[in-house]
Amino acid sequence: MMRWMLGAVISLAAISSALAGNLDAAAVNDAARPAKQPASDKLNAAIVKLQILLDRARFSPGEIDGKLGENAQKALKAFAEQNGVAWDKTIAPELWDKLNAASEGAVLVEYKITDADVKGPFLKELPGKLDDMKPLKALSYTSPLEGLAEKFHMSADLLKALNPDKAFDKVGATIVVANVPARRELPNIARLDVDKRNGTLKAFDQGATLIAFYPASIGSPDRPTPSGTLKVTSTHENPVYHYNPDYKFRSVKSKQPFDVQPGPNNPVGAYWIGLSAQGYGIHGTAEPDRVSKSASHGCVRLTNWDVRALGEHVKRGTPVVFLDAPTDSSSEQRRKSGGRRASN
Repeated sequence: MMRWMLGAVISLAAISSALAGNLDAAAVNDAARPAKQPASDKLNAAIVKLQILLDRARFSPGEIDGKLGENAQKALKAFAEQNGVAWDKTIAPELWDKLNAASEGAVLVEYKITDADVKGPFLKELPGKLDDMKPLKALSYTSPLEGLAEKFHMSADLLKALNPDKAFDKVGATIVVANVPARRELPNIARLDVDKRNGTLKAFDQGATLIAFYPASIGSPDRPTPSGTLKVTSTHENPVYHYNPDYKFRSVKSKQPFDVQPGPNNPVGAYWIGLSAQGYGIHGTAEPDRVSKSASHGCVRLTNWDVRALGEHVKRGTPVVFLDAPTDSSSEQRRKSGGRRASN
């Protein structure tokens, strides 16, 4: 009986290793272009590399999770179009080569955990409802693992897969992380386009060149995202969230206004870009894995690291153009005119 149990444990370990795709630093750093399209729900060393390269090229895949999901494909498509490479939902050799040439250095590097990473304070549990967040003094991370994952733009699951049997709360411990910049440098931003149909945000320079791309959660039936053009009015790191009962969120019981204190797990995340419509902005989130996969309450939601990179470089007065899904009549007009759409 004991032999059978031991054999089962070994078999399960082998299966787990296979599912993880042998995700060590060497496998990821040396990964070649995948010969066939990887499954969107499987960890893959080449996709970890691809996502990190996209992030470094300012074409954000959102949370780096090692899977060729919707956000990674959106970023890959945008990078292909910007670089004049044909896109047919495959990772063509030319596309892979251009992505690798866009930045230098290993995609995975070693990192030594610091005092600041484990200092806290940490929440025991993040409340699921706004009403329960009111008494909290800060909306902090729930663990060093969550903080480290966000610091390196990664999912906690991928960070654990790359560092089996590692303790993330031990100062001085060395772990493997994504080699992404702590602070992003962007050229001057002249315009932001929010694509409500495709769930993306694009930043353009004065010459209308695409300089940054982000997946985004946009609007909801009970509080839709605005239309037309707004302007950036302010930027705030670690914002306080102000709940207005006029919002009438179905999940909130309070009939009085209240505040939720700052922190990365605040309802609007760790950064806020105010827009020229009352109550609307571009902001972060406590759930980076849900970006572009769930609706917002009318605002534009990015990962905390993406909105910070944007907020640190966008200026007051920058136009923010909201692109609506085309109507039947507009689609027909474009068809008659040869499929071209005027740029905004």
